[in-house]
Amino acid sequence: MTVSTSLHQGTVEAVRSRVGKREFSRYVEEAVVRRIARDNLRELLDDFEAVNGPPDQRAVEEARAFLRGETSGQKNNPAA
Repeated sequence: MTVSTSLHQGTVEAVRSRVGKREFSRYVEEAVVRRIARDNLRELLDDFEAVNGPPDQRAVEEARAFLRGETSGQKNNPAA
């Protein structure tokens, strides 16, 4: 399926400078797919919070540190 949309000139130029003319549609498609995934995740989180309340901020920070590879509150520092 093909659709038509309008984009600002600066946006078009930025995409073309990255991918050229032939890959423009694929680049836009991938960006839209990522946005839909983020929107779906936000809706899921909103539903979860509606049922369970807001997350514990300390637990959120601990999870973020874990995902970054930090342990015991220390930042992952290869030079240390």
